[in-house]
Amino acid sequence: MERSSVPADFKVSLDQHRCKTLLRFITCGSVDDGKSTLIGRLLYDSKAILDDQMMALEEDSRQVGTQGQDIDFALLVDGLAAEREQGITIDVAYRYFSTPERKFIVADTPGHEQYTRNMVTGASTADLAIILIDARRGVLTQTRRHSTIAHHIGVRHILLAVNKMDLVAYDQQMFDAIVADFRGFAEQLGLSAFVPIPVSALRGDNVIALSARMPWYGGPSLLDQLHRADVDSEADRARPFRLPVQLVNRPNPDFRGFAGLIASGTVKPGDPVQVFPSGQATTVARLVSSDGDLPHAVAGQSVTLTLTDEIDCSRGDVIAGGEAPEVADQFEASIVWMTDQEMVPGRAYWLKLASQTVSATIHSPKYVLNVDTLEHLAAKTLQLNQIGVAELWTDRPLTFERYADNRTLGGFILIDKITSATVAAGMLHFALRRAQNVHWQVLEIGREQHARLKQQRPAVLWFTGLSGAGKSTIANLVQKKLHRMGRHTFLLDGDNLRHGLTKDLGFTEADRIENIRRVGEVAKLMADAGLIVICAFISPFRAEREMVRALLPEGEFVEIFVDTPIAEAEARDVKGLYKKARAGDLKNFTGVDSPYEPPLNPEVRIDTIAVSAADAAELIVKKLLA
Repeated sequence: MERSSVPADFKVSLDQHRCKTLLRFITCGSVDDGKSTLIGRLLYDSKAILDDQMMALEEDSRQVGTQGQDIDFALLVDGLAAEREQGITIDVAYRYFSTPERKFIVADTPGHEQYTRNMVTGASTADLAIILIDARRGVLTQTRRHSTIAHHIGVRHILLAVNKMDLVAYDQQMFDAIVADFRGFAEQLGLSAFVPIPVSALRGDNVIALSARMPWYGGPSLLDQLHRADVDSEADRARPFRLPVQLVNRPNPDFRGFAGLIASGTVKPGDPVQVFPSGQATTVARLVSSDGDLPHAVAGQSVTLTLTDEIDCSRGDVIAGGEAPEVADQFEASIVWMTDQEMVPGRAYWLKLASQTVSATIHSPKYVLNVDTLEHLAAKTLQLNQIGVAELWTDRPLTFERYADNRTLGGFILIDKITSATVAAGMLHFALRRAQNVHWQVLEIGREQHARLKQQRPAVLWFTGLSGAGKSTIANLVQKKLHRMGRHTFLLDGDNLRHGLTKDLGFTEADRIENIRRVGEVAKLMADAGLIVICAFISPFRAEREMVRALLPEGEFVEIFVDTPIAEAEARDVKGLYKKARAGDLKNFTGVDSPYEPPLNPEVRIDTIAVSAADAAELIVKKLLA
């Protein structure tokens, strides 16, 4: 049976469809401003609902008892059962629809403050934001919050939809007053332009077409403005070529390709490029796709390219053409905090930027932004939904660009190292000058030479446990045994260092984190000198113990959990610290009013109820020498 030929007019329409640009936009604003209803109206009036969906929608609308209308348009978007029960949006709801002029992906973001993190998710890829305002309530705190986030996230187009105009009798003066109020805030924020449109999502006024009920309005309908907006991908193509490497593809020994999504610019075979952070120069040989080699590729395309030279390039590197991107390890950034657990200055988090993942430590914020007044407020930390500016440093250099210039190479997330939860989103402003002026000095005598001279393998023995558990007692016995065996050691004890290196620190969570950070850096330097470093510290937080582990080569950090029940540790309390803590005279004492997070998988666990200090020391030394 022969295939039927494809009609010419179908080919034309198909080509036109492929050429249509894609606009990603979000709707945001306060609770009950009508975001879900607006999207539902757009989908309904643009004929983006299939017949079976329409029948289900009508049935759902009857079940929820829609008043004054046949269809509850919000049900097209509020897909979660919890959302329908509460009449609110909780998660980010993505919907796709298309018109003859353009394709759209819309994200309906939550209005509740507690779900601000979801709004950040939706805004991170958006070209345009529709800020909805209830005409009866005007500009609210959440309106300002979402506008501020959209601006910081880099959404270039803002459309101000003053909704529910039908409930204020389509009053022009009410609309003008709201626009003037928002304009004053936008000027403070630095929003140079926005497009205000009076709408009624419920009635369809000025959504798809201009409404006869508002003859005083002469601007575009909401859909017309969505058609007019240019998209970020068009601007991205004009920027220098950037490809964060996601995967090194080696299906056979003769092929080595570097795969990823082009963040900006264009590329073709023969283009000169560099691989960062190393800066090695080479040339693009081929652009490979599933459909064969490509003559060129542009921003927004996923591609595998090959290089003419065998150079070192791996996941996390950036292949770049034209003006070179920056490379640094210290930055200033805006940070949106997205979890109930407050930011802890000095704590190390995973920082993920494009395909790069590094360990990052954050300073106390320079300031927190008041979303109502845009004042810069002093703060020691960041709480849930707060937006602040802080400095951070990473454990190795990042290839980056300012977020204002490149979202992909300037936007990052922070991940808790213990729970793997995303705790924040951030936007890089610039590299700190000191990051550019301080360079590693190459030393000809390194850790391997020091270790050979001492005829031993460097190690850090990290004793952790409650106060009174017996850490210092066992650590001293371990050092004595190793010393008698001719091993070169040094013991760092928590109490002793409090008299010097860390005498300026207290016992707050932030101070304890800084205490362990300093000790970890000292222990690393001593291990570089070829020593076996013995560290006895309560070190109550897993994240900081893991931070020290990450400073050292694999296998050199030996975590020793001196496991003693708190009742037993308190009974041994020769210093009287537990007694003071119980009386309230000693604040932030581990085990009483400050938590201790025991190791999950220590290299050595010592049960001091069952094992004597001498036997524990013998076990640890055998473990080390083995």
